[in-house]
Amino acid sequence: MDEKLSDKKNRQGPQPGRGKLAARFRSLNILIFTAAVCIMAAVMMALLNGFIQKVSSEYPAMYARSSSEALSAHITRELGLVSMIAHSDAIMEWMNDEDNAEKRDRAFREMAAIVGELYSFNLYVGLEKSRNEYQVETGYTPGDIELIDILDRSNPNDEWYFTCMDSDEDYILEIGIDDFMQRKRVFLNYKVISDGVPLGVFATGLEFSHVAGELFSHYDRNGMRGLIIDEKGDILMDSSLMSDREFLFSGFGENVSDVFTDTEFLSTLKTYLGNIDGYLREAGTHTSMMLSSGQYRYATIMPIRSSNWSIMILSGGISLFNISYFIPMLVVLLALLIVIALVISTVNYRLIFQPLKKMNVSLAGLRENLEGQIFGAERDDELGELSKTIQDLFTIANKDALTGIYNRRFMENNLEHIMGMLSRTESRLSVLMLDIDFFKRYNDTYGHDQGDVCLRKVAGTLADTIGRASDFVARYGGEEFIAILTNTDEAGACLIADKMLKAVQELKIPHAKYDEGIVTISIGITTGCPNYTQGWNEYIEKADEALYKSKHNGRNRCTFLALQGVTNGTQRN
Repeated sequence: MDEKLSDKKNRQGPQPGRGKLAARFRSLNILIFTAAVCIMAAVMMALLNGFIQKVSSEYPAMYARSSSEALSAHITRELGLVSMIAHSDAIMEWMNDEDNAEKRDRAFREMAAIVGELYSFNLYVGLEKSRNEYQVETGYTPGDIELIDILDRSNPNDEWYFTCMDSDEDYILEIGIDDFMQRKRVFLNYKVISDGVPLGVFATGLEFSHVAGELFSHYDRNGMRGLIIDEKGDILMDSSLMSDREFLFSGFGENVSDVFTDTEFLSTLKTYLGNIDGYLREAGTHTSMMLSSGQYRYATIMPIRSSNWSIMILSGGISLFNISYFIPMLVVLLALLIVIALVISTVNYRLIFQPLKKMNVSLAGLRENLEGQIFGAERDDELGELSKTIQDLFTIANKDALTGIYNRRFMENNLEHIMGMLSRTESRLSVLMLDIDFFKRYNDTYGHDQGDVCLRKVAGTLADTIGRASDFVARYGGEEFIAILTNTDEAGACLIADKMLKAVQELKIPHAKYDEGIVTISIGITTGCPNYTQGWNEYIEKADEALYKSKHNGRNRCTFLALQGVTNGTQRN
C-alpha cells in the first residue's frame, strides 16, 4: 500500500504553489528587521548611556559653578563695602589719633554711611595702638560710639583680630561668635594699613547661612548634596543638615576625610586643596571626578572667589536613564518594523512571488496543454526574460531538433504524468506506435538529406491530425513515431489512426523502391484504463507488438491489440 501511495505521488509530479520561498522571504525579513531593532536599540542605549554619563558628570559642575558665583558675589559685595571704609583717609586719621573728637566724628560719619549698606548693619573696629574695640551700628550717633572691650592676644574671643593682623592677606574669612546676636556667623575681617603700617581691623558678619540656605534648599530633592569646605578640607556647611537652624556650622570641625572613604576621591581632593594658595582673586576652574563607592557617583569641587573656601557638589547621577522608560518605545519600534517587513513581503509577493507562482503553475500546466505558453512571457521585465528563457529551454529540451515535434524524452516524462492523472478519473488511454514503411530503402535511394525532408513532412502531418491540446505526437527514434491520446477508447484511437494513414498517403511522397510507389506508414494501437499497478512501458510494448503485426501483414495499415493481452487484434488498411 505504501509503495502504491509513493508511486501515486511520483506520478502526480511536483506540486506548484506551496509558497515556501515567499514564507522564507517573509520570515527572513522579520528576522532581519528584528535583528536591526536589537542592534539599533543596543546602539541607541549605548549612545544614550554615554550622553547620560556626560550630562551626569556635568550636572554637579553646573550647580557648583552657579553656587560658587552666588556665594562669591555675596562676599565680594560685602568686601567692597568694607574695603571702602578701610581705605578712607578720615578713618585712618582717626585710627592714628584715636582721642581726637573731630577726627572721630568725621570717621564715624563715613562709617555710618556704609554700615547701613552692610548685610548685618553693624561693624566692629579694633585699633592697633590702643587695642581698643568699638562697635558701630546703623542709627548710632557719634556720641554712641563706645568702647566695648580691650583686645588681648591671650583672650580666645579676640583671636579674630590678631589672626587678621598677623596674616599676609588683606582680609580673612572665619567663623566666629557674634557677641551682639550670640550666634555663630561668618565674619569678614579687613585690615587697615597706612603707608605699610597696620592701624587696625574692621569686622562685619556675613549672612552666609541665609545665602547658602537659598542655594542648597532644593538639593536633597534632586539627589544632590552640597558642602562648603575650607583650605584644610574642614566642612563648614552640609546641605544634608539643613534642618538644623545653624546648619552652616553643623558638623563644624569635621573633615571631608571623616565623611568619605573613596580613596581616589580623597587623593584628588588632597591634590586640589594642596594647590590652594591664599585667597582666590579671580574666578577659578572646577575639578570633577567619578566616585567608585558610596551613595554618590559624581563630585565637583570649585573654589569660591574672594575666599580660600570651596564648594563641593555631590550627585548620584541623573535618574533619567531607566531601561523601563524605553521598553514601550522599543516595543512600538519593533512592531512598526515588523509591520514594515510584512508590507514589504506583501509587495514583494505581489511583484515577485505571485508571478513566480503563476509561472510555476503554467509550467506544470504544460503537461495538460502541451502548446501552452509559460506565464510572464509577455512581460517586459526580468520575469518576462526568465519566462522566455524557460520557454526556449523547454523547447530545446522537449522538441526534436530535426522534425520540430516532441521528442522521446518529453513523451516518457509526460506519459507517466498522464497515466497518473487518468488513473484518478478511471479514463482510458490509447497509444499509437507508427513507423515509415521501408524508410531505409528510401534513404538509400534518395539520400539522407532527402530522408530528413521526408521525416519532417511526415512528422508535421501526423501532428496536424491531433486536435486536442492534451494529445501529442512525438518522434520515438529514427523513422518511428508515437501518438498519445488521452480519454480515448479503441474506436477513437482507430479513427485517429485511419486519419494518419490517409494524411501520409495524401502527401504522395515518391518511393521508387516500394510497391505502393509513395511513402506510407504502419501503425500499432493499444488502449487501456491506467491504474497504479501499471507502468507506461506496458502500453509502449503492446503498441509496438501491434505495429509489428501491421508490418507483418503487409504494411500501410493499422492493428489494434488490447492491453489485456488479446492476440487477435483488428486490422485496417
